[in-house]
Amino acid sequence: MYFELKAQGYKVEAQKQIKVYFRNQLVGEFYADLLIEDTIIVELKACEYLISSHIAQLINYLKSTQIEVGLLLNFGETPDFKRLVYTNNRKSNLKISDNQFKSV
Repeated sequence: MYFELKAQGYKVEAQKQIKVYFRNQLVGEFYADLLIEDTIIVELKACEYLISSHIAQLINYLKSTQIEVGLLLNFGETPDFKRLVYTNNRKSNLKISDNQFKSV
């Protein structure tokens, strides 16, 4: 998927680190499978079916960044996908800055 998106001319970053801060202290980090055009987080799975923890993982990524849209793609026996939206007006933890991957 990474190579095809790049070939189509999209800006794609694989295993993008997302640092999570609380009161200006680094408390953890996530690694998103793909970040597309700095606007969409894509999380890739290859399992029998999607479960609630997969959705929670992507929601946590969205909550920790200024990115509002995420795609959860499962390439298991029966392919499936979910499109999740978590708008920035719901993210009281975010500090608006040039670094969209830093939250407080």
